[in-house]
Amino acid sequence: MKDLTQLYSNSDLGRCFILGNGPSLNKIDIERLRSEVSFGVNSIFLMTQTNGFRPTYYVVEDNLVYTENQEAIAAYEGVIKILPRQYAEKLTCRDHCYVFDMDTSFYNRSKPDRFGVPQFNITNMPQFYCGQSVTYINMQLAYYMGFSEVILVGMDFSYQKPPSHHQDGNHIRSHGDDPNHFHKDYFGAGKTWKDPRLGRVLRSYMRAKFEFESAGRKILNATPGGELELFPRVEFNSLF
Repeated sequence: MKDLTQLYSNSDLGRCFILGNGPSLNKIDIERLRSEVSFGVNSIFLMTQTNGFRPTYYVVEDNLVYTENQEAIAAYEGVIKILPRQYAEKLTCRDHCYVFDMDTSFYNRSKPDRFGVPQFNITNMPQFYCGQSVTYINMQLAYYMGFSEVILVGMDFSYQKPPSHHQDGNHIRSHGDDPNHFHKDYFGAGKTWKDPRLGRVLRSYMRAKFEFESAGRKILNATPGGELELFPRVEFNSLF
């Protein structure tokens, strides 16, 4: 495992792309991102299996996603993995894995001053805060690494429960194809996922927007369509 402080930067690294995994990711020319710095998450390896695209960095936050895909994550090659320390320690191959300390107090009801309250790391310490979406961790990573412009793609910001599913509290177990992501097997039959609670995600994104703009940086949304209107829109093809 590697120390994430090696990736910290005080200089402007320009732009990077953060990939959400919504259906709209199939509407863009993903080939344009092969020469760009990009952050991919969760089951993006399904896209790699389909067309060979690999993000620069690969990140997971959700414990269910990690547990149900541990073998695939361990076998995912050609990317730089940035993982919470407790996940990285379980990998068989750690050579290309950077680790960080993940603060989960956003989900901890026993900490009323932190529960549901977005925090954002603007320091040079490799500790990042959960905020209901792994993309929020990625925004902090992009800030930490020195990117002045973050461009979001595949952020549809809308979810529907599959017609056939079982819900137990916040956990949803699918019995059919996944309608919410770029691949039907993403959270397909047999997969478990958590209610996304988009209101909480939006609150975290608002914190990220504030921190970026306060530092003279920006987050743009290049997703074709979708429901995320917090960040200024830009047409994907116009970026190249």
